[in-house]
Amino acid sequence: MTEIGIVAVGGYNEMGRNMTAIIIGEDIVILDMGLRLDRVQIHEDVEIDKMHSLELIEMGAIPDDTIMKEINGTVRAIVCTHGHLDHIGAIPKLAHRYNAPILATPYTAAIIKQQIESERKFEVCNRVIPLPAGGTYQVTEDISIEFIRVQHSIIDCILAAVHTPAGAVLYACDFKLDRTPTMGEAPDFDRFKSLGKEGVIAMITESTNAGRSGKTPSEQIAKDMVRDVLLGTEESDVGMIITTFASHIARLKAIIEAAEEMGRIPVLMGRSMERYVGAARDLGYLELPSNVEIYGMRKDIDRAFKRIMQDGKNKYLPIVTGHQGEPGSILVRVANGETPYTIEPGDRIIFSANVIPSPMTQANRYALETKLKMKGGRIYDNVHVSGHAYREDHWELLRMVNPEHVIPAHGDMEMHGHYIEMAEDAGYVLGDTVHLLRNGEVLYIEE
Repeated sequence: MTEIGIVAVGGYNEMGRNMTAIIIGEDIVILDMGLRLDRVQIHEDVEIDKMHSLELIEMGAIPDDTIMKEINGTVRAIVCTHGHLDHIGAIPKLAHRYNAPILATPYTAAIIKQQIESERKFEVCNRVIPLPAGGTYQVTEDISIEFIRVQHSIIDCILAAVHTPAGAVLYACDFKLDRTPTMGEAPDFDRFKSLGKEGVIAMITESTNAGRSGKTPSEQIAKDMVRDVLLGTEESDVGMIITTFASHIARLKAIIEAAEEMGRIPVLMGRSMERYVGAARDLGYLELPSNVEIYGMRKDIDRAFKRIMQDGKNKYLPIVTGHQGEPGSILVRVANGETPYTIEPGDRIIFSANVIPSPMTQANRYALETKLKMKGGRIYDNVHVSGHAYREDHWELLRMVNPEHVIPAHGDMEMHGHYIEMAEDAGYVLGDTVHLLRNGEVLYIEE
């Protein structure tokens, strides 16, 4: 019988730098290769292009894949579930060590190619193969990868099923069960159920929000919240500036639509905005109205801000990077008075994002909000819903897929603990059918 091994390379001790390897006999499939953003003093425009992988491993910024040297077998494929940097950000630093193609959905593949092109230290020559949700890729005679459609806070996200002679291994890192998404289709529930009936040996799943009760609100709710904050006001002629994740295409679409309804010109600002939105537009996922402006370079952004101040702030809606208070981002530069755009008493600053719960981002965000308030800005925060499953979504997926073994990933010890308690409610037993792994550990499942 084929023995299945699961290698926890990264993302099991923390949020970020996600990387898991599945060993199937002599063959290996790698799932995700991400960055740990808060270790790089980051923001979305982080400059790690010139850094060496060993330096980044030492900083704890990318997965320590030196463990792979001790594992017998050949890596046959690198599979990426979606385009967030904590899942694809280490590809430019690590992928060249493996003679294997990179599989990703079309949008994710476009973002990966951008990442590889901006890499300055390593030559990454792996083939990037786009595979649509619902598609299957034959890796070897015995192993295939199936992409199953799911929703998350970025478009074109999937769960990856690795089909092996012993059954399927489902990798469910980053998803929400959104039945009314504002972009794309609802998750493929029928496929989850039929996969469960076919037999899933193991499911590796994120535990990020496993401690939050209930189910994650739909993106439709966030769309309504954004519209309510932007349009539901008597003071409609004040300056307004909004910040959200550059990769959250559905949210950006909602903001652009609200700007149109307000009669304001949407102006997207920031390098990452240009990258993520540009790729979505080029691939036909996003249609932009003709008056949308997009600026990535600092001098173009400052020129646009100057024009906004001259024409009147009430004619424009700047949509900017900086919701985590990242040094060098657009909103931080505005707060520091480093752009021609000035915040005046009564101006609104809308955060369509949560604060990432790490001490550094919390401190950065606190400093940013304080500076904006000192200039008289009115803060609207948390106009947002999560992209991660809450406890009852996890329960639903677990019951649908009904895996023999389940392994929480993509989180810290506390998050894994919440997941394990939920799995125990569903009849799993810690150390027998639900497993706690730490970075660098390998779990063998005897079938």
